[in-house]
Amino acid sequence: MTNLEFPTYTKIGLRPLINCRGTYTIVGGSVVLPEVRAALVEASRQYIHLDELSAAVGARIAELMQCEWGLITNGCAAALCQVTAACVAGTDPEKMIRLPDTTGMKDEVIVQKAHRHTYDHAVRMVGVRLIEVETLAELEQAINERTAMLLMFGDAADRGEISIAQMAAVGNSHGIASFIDAAAERPDVPNRYLAEGVSAVGYSGGKCLRGPQSSGLVLGRKDLLQAAFLNGAPHHALGRPMKASKEEVMGLLAAVEMWVRRDHDAEWREWERRMQFVSDAVADLASVTLQIHQPGRSNVTPILGIEWDAETLGIDGAGVAAALSQGEPRIEVFHGASSVTVNPYMMEEGEEQIVAPRLRTILTGHA
Repeated sequence: MTNLEFPTYTKIGLRPLINCRGTYTIVGGSVVLPEVRAALVEASRQYIHLDELSAAVGARIAELMQCEWGLITNGCAAALCQVTAACVAGTDPEKMIRLPDTTGMKDEVIVQKAHRHTYDHAVRMVGVRLIEVETLAELEQAINERTAMLLMFGDAADRGEISIAQMAAVGNSHGIASFIDAAAERPDVPNRYLAEGVSAVGYSGGKCLRGPQSSGLVLGRKDLLQAAFLNGAPHHALGRPMKASKEEVMGLLAAVEMWVRRDHDAEWREWERRMQFVSDAVADLASVTLQIHQPGRSNVTPILGIEWDAETLGIDGAGVAAALSQGEPRIEVFHGASSVTVNPYMMEEGEEQIVAPRLRTILTGHA
C-alpha cells in the first residue's frame, strides 16, 4: 500500500497529493519518519509530567546535538514567540502574566532591515518594537537599556551588511541574547550558528527533521531555553496556547535521534536519482531545457527546473501545474510562465514513476 492509498483523507472527500514542492506547511510539511510515527503512538499510551519531560528531553537533545540545551515547541514560530518572551519577561511570574503589556520591561528587538520577514509577527506579538538597522555602527548605536534581543533570519544571512557572527558578538558584549530563525534549514552537528556565538537557534520539527508538523526545535543556552519553556505551555503565560503535547515532544525527540543516524549522503543521491528519472522522461521533447537548482541555506535539496517554449508545446506553466493537480493522483508543483520545478525532497519512494509519465503526457498534449 502506498501513502496515497490510505483512506484517512479520502473517506472525507479529500484528495491526497504527491508533494513535488517541498516542506511547505500548506501541503503538510513532511511525512513523518516511521520511527516518529511509532514514538507518537507509544507516547500516547501513558501520562507524564510535562516539566519533567522537558528537562529530560532538553538534556537528551543537548547530548545528541552537542549543544548546551534543547527545547521542543509547538512549531518554530512558537519558538520565536517564547524565546522573545523569555528575553523580555525572563522568569518573573508577574511580568510573564502581563505580556504583551511590556510596561516597565525591555521592549525593543533589533533586527537588520534585510532580515525582516513575515514570521517576525511571532516576535512582535510579545509586545515589542522591532528596531531596524543596516550597519554595524547603527547596531551599536541602537542598543540601549530597553534592548531585549537581537533577531536574525538564517535565509537572509547573506543579504545584510552585518554577519551573523558580528550580530552575536555585539549581543554577547552587551549581555543581550541573540536568536536566529533557521526553520527550513538543516540542524547539522556541530551547529553553525551556535559556533558563531548565537544564543539560540530555532528549527521546524516538521521539515527536514521529518518530525511532527506542529513541532519546533530550539538549541542554545540552557538558562534562556528553560525560561522560554516557562513562557509557554503548560504554564499560564503568553505562550500557553502554543502547546507541544507529550506525543509531539517524544515524536520530535525520535526525529532528532534519527537525524544523527540517517545517511544524509544516501538521501541526496536518492533525490538526484528521482530527478534524473523525471528528466529522462521529458529531455527529448521539443524546446525543453533542464536545469538543476542547487539550494541555499533553507530547503536544502537539489531541485529540477523544467522549461519550454509555450508556443511550441501549446501549454504554459500554469496549464501544466493545473493538469498535474487535477489529474489522478494529484501532483503539486511550483510553476513559472513556461516552466515547472520538481522538488524530490518530500516525494515518497516510487512516486517519480508516477510523476514522470504524467508530465510527459501533459507536455506532449495527450492528457
